[in-house]
Amino acid sequence: MFNLPIQSKHITGPLIVMALCLIIALLGLNDFLQYERELIRQGEVWRLLTGHFTHSNYFHLLLNCGGIVLIWALHGEYYTRGQYLAYLAILSLYSSAALYIFYGQNEIYHGLSGILHGVIIIGALIDCEKKYKTGYLLFIGVWLKIIWEQYSGPDPQIGELIDARVATEAHLIGVIAGILVYAKIKLKQLNEQ
Repeated sequence: MFNLPIQSKHITGPLIVMALCLIIALLGLNDFLQYERELIRQGEVWRLLTGHFTHSNYFHLLLNCGGIVLIWALHGEYYTRGQYLAYLAILSLYSSAALYIFYGQNEIYHGLSGILHGVIIIGALIDCEKKYKTGYLLFIGVWLKIIWEQYSGPDPQIGELIDARVATEAHLIGVIAGILVYAKIKLKQLNEQ
């Protein structure tokens, strides 16, 4: 039987993110908040953070919320509300900066999938630290998925469902950002000892 982390300190972070994404969609704020390269270049730098919380349609939002719930069920006990929200903010900024610097062809970007890849990698690394075999399997599995996506390209069926190209480069960036965030967490812990 599952022992889900339903305590307030573990569940409110994911609920806040899902509510924020839903509010953005319902209020039609995508145009003001989405990652849009040209507008970022013109000074609208908030889009580096907020673009991840916009979605191309409600199917896209639903898929990302499903990812949030799955990751919470796997690793929710590893984060307090503040840690979860801080990690998402840092992953958002790292991911957007990398998209901006290394993927100039990406003019517009929506969605949480890149940073969710980062969150799941952080959880997998914590699992590995705890010597859980599932952590190693998850870490390897995510990397195999990333390698496959880089080789085969975006899934056209998912792209059709979400009415956008699946940004597989964001998944790769998110995993790398997740490793960087985990390393930063470990360095901070070492410095506190």
